[in-house]
Amino acid sequence: MYAFAILLVVCGVACAQVPESGRTQEMAFSADEVDAGMEARYIDRTVDLAAAGKLDEDRALLARLRYISAELIRVAIELKPEAEQWQWEVHTTSDPDIDAICMAGGKILVGSAFVRQLALTDGELASLLAHEVAHVVAEHPRETFSEAMLLNRLPAVPLEVVMARLDSDLSLQIRLSGLSSLQESEADQLGMVLAHRAGWAATDMVSFYRKLADSEQSALVGSAYPASASRLSMAQGMARLFDD
Repeated sequence: MYAFAILLVVCGVACAQVPESGRTQEMAFSADEVDAGMEARYIDRTVDLAAAGKLDEDRALLARLRYISAELIRVAIELKPEAEQWQWEVHTTSDPDIDAICMAGGKILVGSAFVRQLALTDGELASLLAHEVAHVVAEHPRETFSEAMLLNRLPAVPLEVVMARLDSDLSLQIRLSGLSSLQESEADQLGMVLAHRAGWAATDMVSFYRKLADSEQSALVGSAYPASASRLSMAQGMARLFDD
């Protein structure tokens, strides 16, 4: 315990809390540092997609995303006031390998093929977006990078080194799998809270998770995610709470 305490001091670890649940997180990197690192990755990715002609081609979907995300972002700022300072962006892509992501700092990217395949209504699309927004409101990327660095023990390494290791080090990914599963469950629940407060019906949220369960989307029902039946059961339970 004493050695671990020294490690926390040397690494400059700070504590944070997940909104709503109050779960304590140990953060070895600052929010500004992580936001800057993720913004650089987001820019690289969107530039590559634009160069390939795969960015924002579906203007109708882009308009839907921006309309739906506006209220979700407002609610996110209520839960996490510093999110008002983030440079929020919303884009869509025809890249079939992308379902939906929201990077630290509010960078949202949604795959048009994924939305069409599930035939998502606006309410169901709001549930998808809310799940992704919940990840950044809960600072899951920052927590993941921090935990990866702490698992590495001393010496402390720069954020870009940790990000590169996470991309390529399978053993590190396996060691973080428990945290990943916890974060996905947390994003499901917090996302439903965000969607509910943004005015979307609980029936839309349940319908979204039912579509995921029925389609068994590999990207959203992977090893890091709870079983699809469990996610649907969670959504149904949360919906009953909203109706009380």
